[in-house]
Amino acid sequence: MLTSAAPAVSAPTRLRLPDLLHATDRVADDVFSGRYDRLLQASGPPRHDRWFTRLHGDDELDIWLISWVPDRSTELHDHGGSLGALTVVSGALRETRWDGAVLRHRRLSAGDQAAFPLGWVHDVVRDASTHTLSVHAYSPPLTAMSYYDVTQRNTLRRRRTELTDGPEG
Repeated sequence: MLTSAAPAVSAPTRLRLPDLLHATDRVADDVFSGRYDRLLQASGPPRHDRWFTRLHGDDELDIWLISWVPDRSTELHDHGGSLGALTVVSGALRETRWDGAVLRHRRLSAGDQAAFPLGWVHDVVRDASTHTLSVHAYSPPLTAMSYYDVTQRNTLRRRRTELTDGPEG
C-alpha cells in the first residue's frame, strides 16, 4: 500500500512566540535601565503624538519601542504573516481581541506580556492617564496589516490591507 506523507506545514519564521516574549522582555529591561534614553527627547517621548522607533531589525526579527497617547487606538487589525509579542515597560494598555465569536478585553500593566499568533485580530489603546511605553517584536518583520470591523452578524469584515514596514500601517 502506498502512502503519501502529508505536506509539511512551515511556520513563517523559525522563531516561536516564547522567543518573541523573551526578546521583548530583554529589551524592555534595557529600556527600563536607560540603555535607549539617547533615542528619547530630554522630556521623554512626545505626550500628544504617537511615537515609535525600531530598536532592532534584521530579516528575521523587528523590535520596536512604542509610546502611546490618550484616545489613539490601533483599530482592529492583524499582523499579516507575522507573529508578534509585546512587553509593557510603563503605564498600561487595554487590548480588545476578537476570539472568533465576540470581542474580549484585557488590561496589560507594566511588566505584563502578550503574544500574538498568526490570525490574531486586536485593537490596542493606552489605558488610564499614565504615560505608557511598550516593546513589540514581530517575526518575520511586518510587511502588511489588515484592518477589520465587526459586522451586525457578529463576524469580521476586512476593511483594508496596508503594506507597512513599521508597527502600524
